[in-house]
Amino acid sequence: MAGIGLFRIFDPKVRRHLISDEGEVVIDEVRQHWVVYSVPMLEVVLAAALLLTMATTAIGGQPVLLAIVLVLLTHAFWQFLTHHRDRFVVTNMRVMRIRGVFSQTVATTPIARVLDITLQKPIIGRMLGYGHFVFESAAQDQGFREIKWVSRPDDRDLTIQRVIQRTGLRASASVDVLQGDEDSDDDGTGPIGMDSAQEVTTTSAPAATTAPQARPSSSPSATKSIFNSERGNWTDD
Repeated sequence: MAGIGLFRIFDPKVRRHLISDEGEVVIDEVRQHWVVYSVPMLEVVLAAALLLTMATTAIGGQPVLLAIVLVLLTHAFWQFLTHHRDRFVVTNMRVMRIRGVFSQTVATTPIARVLDITLQKPIIGRMLGYGHFVFESAAQDQGFREIKWVSRPDDRDLTIQRVIQRTGLRASASVDVLQGDEDSDDDGTGPIGMDSAQEVTTTSAPAATTAPQARPSSSPSATKSIFNSERGNWTDD
């Protein structure tokens, strides 16, 4: 329990960096594979063995051995924190890399700038389930050149590809909507140069006149859109 609480204290707090008011959410938060903790664990085991030897046998040079134990434990703890705080985050808007123990570095780039991704899986990585991502894009200048020791690399690669695809589709849809919008007052209710009051007056005038003569539906110049006061938008006749 104490170890879990300690890791929570040193957690990088990824959600602090999200643009919550714009609807940004975390799609995937990638921690490094457990294999990166193998060297620190070996150092802890070696330090414990030295302490056990000092406690059970009367050997000389105990101050030197004690100093070695302290160095091993300090280095192992530093490595634990360094790997624990190195996170690669994929959101619906961008990718981020957060790292650093005392001084924190946050590198971020829009998801649309991630163009080419190379997934490298060495032989040991295929057996243990880790891989390395290499990004060939403008993002490499911001700390995204290599993301190493990624657990479940195939699943993470598919996740990134899906987010990139969906972002591209949303961008295309937004461009189509903008190109088809002819309402300069940007209220989405009528033609260029006509505000909402003019639209209501224009569309309500035929209702005050006598029925069939006020609506020349067979005329080619007749408008096809009417203002629907109940739904508040333009609909085809």
